Amino acid sequence: MVSTPRTADSRLILASGSPARAAMLSAAGVEFTAIPASIDEAALKQQCRAEGKDALGCAMVLAQAKACAVAAQHPDTTVIGTDQILAVGDAWLDKPADLVEAATQLRWLSGRTHTLVTAACAHQSDMVLWQATATPKLTMRCIGESFLAAYIEAEGDYFSIRGLPLIELLGFLRERGLLGD
Repeated sequence: MVSTPRTADSRLILASGSPARAAMLSAAGVEFTAIPASIDEAALKQQCRAEGKDALGCAMVLAQAKACAVAAQHPDTTVIGTDQILAVGDAWLDKPADLVEAATQLRWLSGRTHTLVTAACAHQSDMVLWQATATPKLTMRCIGESFLAAYIEAEGDYFSIRGLPLIELLGFLRERGLLGD
């Protein structure tokens, strides 16, 4: 049974507005409510940089902030927070605001290896119940301008890796009894 209830009495909340993350959980048969967290991600990233955190540390700070923000409103519910940062060396790239910015980033990534630093955690009230990180590395082939133009025109959607360590999360949810039979 695959369903995604949208009621506040769910036993599991995904602290995200990401359709990709919601789709992954739904496809895995997880029942949950999606409630986007209201946090200032830019300010938290800036604070992480000032504190000398690497991308992985920052991704976990963001995932925990999202989970905490929603868990404060739903203290008896398990809340999953996630975040992902695309890192090339010490540079962190944010999601492009538009297709022009996406093209600029793709040009910069062409021929380079980057890491999709991913963090997820589960909170209930103010307790951390579980956390996981993943750092898949991807190398983009060199792309030319004609390919880039065709890709941007055809795709318009730059999500290729969706940003949720699903296998680890499902294991945690099974252990907690939050998955159906």
